[in-house]
Amino acid sequence: MLLLWLGGPTDRAWAMTQEQKLLSEAWRIVNRAYIDDTFNHQNWWWIREKALKKPLRDRTETYGAIQEMLAVLGDPFTRFLSPEQYRSLQTNTSGELTGVGLQIALDADTGALTVVAPLAGSPADRAGILPQDQILSINGVPTKAMSLDEAAERMRGPSGSQVRLQVQRSGEPEPKDYDLVRDRIAINPVVAELRRDQGRNIGYLRLSQFNGNAAAEMATAIKQLSRQGAEGFVLDLRNNPGGLLQAGIAIARQWIDSGPIVYTVNRQGVFDSFEASGNALTDAPLVVLVNRGTASASEILAGALQDSGRAQLVGERTFGKGLIQSLFDLADGSGLAVTIAKYETPSHRDINQAGIEPNRPIDGPPPLPIGDRSAPDRVDPQYDAAVETLMASLTGTVTARR
Repeated sequence: MLLLWLGGPTDRAWAMTQEQKLLSEAWRIVNRAYIDDTFNHQNWWWIREKALKKPLRDRTETYGAIQEMLAVLGDPFTRFLSPEQYRSLQTNTSGELTGVGLQIALDADTGALTVVAPLAGSPADRAGILPQDQILSINGVPTKAMSLDEAAERMRGPSGSQVRLQVQRSGEPEPKDYDLVRDRIAINPVVAELRRDQGRNIGYLRLSQFNGNAAAEMATAIKQLSRQGAEGFVLDLRNNPGGLLQAGIAIARQWIDSGPIVYTVNRQGVFDSFEASGNALTDAPLVVLVNRGTASASEILAGALQDSGRAQLVGERTFGKGLIQSLFDLADGSGLAVTIAKYETPSHRDINQAGIEPNRPIDGPPPLPIGDRSAPDRVDPQYDAAVETLMASLTGTVTARR
């Protein structure tokens, strides 16, 4: 009798090399979790088979094959992370990093490496790099073909070492070189200050990112400013590039007493919601400052505060990142960041690539350093507009534009 054996994915696993197993592990994670079940209208099974036919002689070739596999999705936020990059990302969200302090993204239309925001007080912030600046090269290496993580890795390095960025700013004819000295950036994400304006006590809070410390630091700051007599609050989310989803939800619950915070939508179109917990720390009037560098988790917070009527937004339209990524470990210590869902604000606005329009649009420069509002040539019209809006709220003469 003639027996024909038609091998399939199951029996192939018996003969797989370690490199093929790692690639297959990455493929399975995306197959199970990625938000788009059409995989950018690609045959995801065929992509796997094509990748497994490559030699994959060492780990470098395997990493390259995984990156090529992910590239067909056309999603810059779904990406492979080498062990070093994965550890660095985990360190960043935990509250400390070493580098120049830039949050970056790939422009959805041009693919250009674009600054979302500099971290407050970082080398990049002190040098004057701004949101929407484009990074053309890093130490002379063009960024045109770089992934986000490769660019981030090139900008990181030992504290005290130097890196040169060539930056193109919109409206300026020539790019500019910035020589930055890397530094260890201890990320205390909340700055709090009691200010006296127009005879009233204002609690000013700047939140620079949503890391593992953010919710606890914000709660401490709200309570402290309330004890000091704050009658209302200005929450500054300008140039806040986001971070941990759970931190954004936790901080929203510190301001909103009831109702939805955010809706998430998975690839089956199933909605999940996160609600306020009834434990808001204050009901004092609140105004929120936003700009083009306000992104991701900070847009979740801003959208929840605006939709609930808890706060008015002042400033510029936000960045527009309405996608949620999750991190997945791979067997060798590397990892994947995979887009697993999108989010909508409480009124079911999908803000991806659209952003959130403020209640009171005001153009302005990046936020000034804390306490530096005295110099006549350094004004902050957005902050001044926020104070004006807050004063009207304190006297009961303002309603939120919805």
